[in-house]
Amino acid sequence: MSETSGKKNLWQVIKFTLFSASAGLIQLGSFAVFNDLCHWPYWLSYGLSLLLSVLWNFTLNRRYTFRSAANIPRAMALVALFYVVFLPVSTWAGNALVKGGWNEYAVEIMTMLVNFVTEFLYQRFVVYRHTIDTNDLAQRDQRGA
Repeated sequence: MSETSGKKNLWQVIKFTLFSASAGLIQLGSFAVFNDLCHWPYWLSYGLSLLLSVLWNFTLNRRYTFRSAANIPRAMALVALFYVVFLPVSTWAGNALVKGGWNEYAVEIMTMLVNFVTEFLYQRFVVYRHTIDTNDLAQRDQRGA
């Protein structure tokens, strides 16, 4: 791996981390509203808060982290496939832990960390594998370099 490629990959990880942190705030904030104010069951509070954070995260990471011009419906469908597996598994496991006495927020944070790592890898190597640095931002940087 070249030094430039290594720096580019590190910068992708940093941007993904920062955008994921902002999505995490959205997820935790909406989870608190649904769980503590609305008193909805864990699984519903978790599912809706995850959906809000995924939409935010998808939009920012597509544009700024991976700088992809990939077809939006196709990219979103690939992300949805990730969540076809992740959402039921994490909801089932989280609900079981909460019913077993774990704190809802501890479960939420643990699940968010697992989601952070697996989603980065999935988006980097599946969703945007062949379309990284193809959008207008990337093209402008390449012309200016």
